[in-house]
Order: sequence, then C-alpha cells, then structure tokens
Amino acid sequence: METAVFGGGCFWCTEAVFQRVEGVEKVVSGYAGGDTDNPSYDEVKKGLTGHAEVVQISFDPEKVSYSKLLDIFFDIHDPTQLNRQGPDTGSQYRSIILYRNEQQKCQAEKAVERVEKDIQKTVVTEVEALKDFYSAEEYHQDFYSKNPEHPYCRINIEPKLEK
Repeated sequence: METAVFGGGCFWCTEAVFQRVEGVEKVVSGYAGGDTDNPSYDEVKKGLTGHAEVVQISFDPEKVSYSKLLDIFFDIHDPTQLNRQGPDTGSQYRSIILYRNEQQKCQAEKAVERVEKDIQKTVVTEVEALKDFYSAEEYHQDFYSKNPEHPYCRINIEPKLEK
C-alpha cells in the first residue's frame, strides 16, 4: 500500500470521489500543510492554523497509480482558483498536493505542468512535502455516504461524482 495526500477544497467532496476509485483502500479526511499541532475543525475553518482540508488516500499501486490519482485530483476541482473551491473560501480550501517522497514530488510537479499546458491557465496548486497529517473529527469521516441528502452533498458532491 502507498499513500497520497491531496487538498482540493472541502474534504467531504474529495473523500467521496476517491472512495469510489478502484484500487483505493481507504480515504481519511483531515488537515495538513500548516503549523498547528492537532488542529480542530473550528480552528481550521477559521483559517487560524495554516492547514488545508485534505484527504489521505491509501491505495494499491498494482491497481491504481499515483499518476492516475493525480489525474482524478485535477479533474474534480479547479486548480486555477486561489484559496477557493465552489462555495468554500479561504486558504484552508486551497489546492495542494503533499508528497511523501521524491518520486511523488516529481510526478506532482509534472502533473501541474501538464495541466497548465492543457488548460492554458496558471495552476495555483501548491506542491509541498508532507510534514504531518491530522485526521479530522469522526463526524467528518465518510460524510457523503452517511449524509447523502445533506444539501451541501447534493449541490456540491453529486456533480463531482457524476463527472
């Protein structure tokens, strides 16, 4: 098993998509990319920690490649919007790839270049080394599956799943 960490807006949206990818074994919503130890959702949502809402994806590289996960990541959010995805605004919703090793770093940087070339726009996705990952509170885990009728899910997550 390998692990990827991505942030592309609200972690509920990102989690729901990656949970449905063949070869992905587990997706955990959480926080990373900031400086505060053990942040809470209330701190992160107020932009007080420097952390982004992210997902940690455990995947079988024999079934799905890191490169394929990057493709999906760029397909499900707008990497040209700085600190915003859909209705969610603030640095906690920024586009970010947190790599775990040099191979992931290289693939992430190449993916950013490829996307910029393809869409002919500047991609603002940050590519940084993962320092720490903090799991979000339990009520955030598997949110869409537990709350499919929630208005946020119907308006924001379902279109991403259809795409």
